[in-house]
Amino acid sequence: MSNAALRISAPSREPEPVAHSAAMRALLEAAADVAATRTTVLLLGESGTGKEVLARWLHRNSDRAGGAFVAVNCAALPADLLESELFGHERGSFTGAADRRIGKMEQASGGTILLDEVSEMPLLLQAKLLRVLQEREIDRVGGARPVPVDVRVIATTNRDLPAMVAAGEFRQDLYYRLDVYPLHLPPLRERREDLPALCDDLLSHLSAAHERPVPPLDPSALRALLAAELRGNVRELGNLLERALVRCKGSPITAALIGLAPEPAPVAVRPVASETCVGQFPPDLPLSLDALERLAIAEALRRTDGNRTHAAALLGIGLRTLRNKLNGGGALARIPQEEGA
Repeated sequence: MSNAALRISAPSREPEPVAHSAAMRALLEAAADVAATRTTVLLLGESGTGKEVLARWLHRNSDRAGGAFVAVNCAALPADLLESELFGHERGSFTGAADRRIGKMEQASGGTILLDEVSEMPLLLQAKLLRVLQEREIDRVGGARPVPVDVRVIATTNRDLPAMVAAGEFRQDLYYRLDVYPLHLPPLRERREDLPALCDDLLSHLSAAHERPVPPLDPSALRALLAAELRGNVRELGNLLERALVRCKGSPITAALIGLAPEPAPVAVRPVASETCVGQFPPDLPLSLDALERLAIAEALRRTDGNRTHAAALLGIGLRTLRNKLNGGGALARIPQEEGA
């Protein structure tokens, strides 16, 4: 998926995937395994998660890096124009075809073609794409003979393709041709550890695009972003930072400039000394171990949206142990939670 915030101009370097979180590190390891091959890759994930950024990374890390990277938005054009855009046309093949036109598939020969939002491709055109994947040749509109192409295909979608196949909205044979090596990009809410580095990277690109110095990000802004839902994922994050960059006039970017309410600063603490340890402890927390355990479990469930499996991992205990504590009655039993996978 393209990141509109990174397309304001052409900064000095391509955006790189940010992978500090475990989810993104695992994804990039899997992507590295397939990058150097010519295997068809299907990139899945919500809108704005950075699928096009990953597609370009795959191209740069392949033996096709010297060839062209050509992106086609399958949802942006009607079926008749999309066919000509993909496969090209011969002169006089339809009204207005004054000259031969080379399509995107031919332009990408020796390189990579990105079929963005491939789920939106009309069924008739899906059949023609299937032939390209099978035969490695295309038919120009109005052409007399096939044209061989040597192209690596990467496709993206934010939709449930198996459900579309079941509904008759997507060809099953094409789905299996595309689903050779699927990679699922996690939403930003599942990779919060990446957010500080993403902010730095986005601000660097946006500042270069606007020809402005990179402004510092105030801690209040970072806390607000970490607490925000950001359902638009990296695209929404980029838009928020661009808005703040336009308004900040060189001053630090605050939560107010981003348009988010600042999260409260961490609770003030005072040092507590004992015979065995010296550390920091909030003065308003209870000292009862049972009460502290209840607070820790409730906080872990809050941070993981009620997922017991993730909460147990956060607490450093087994899932069965957590279940036993929650099923033991009392205050813990009243904590809302969802069953983990």
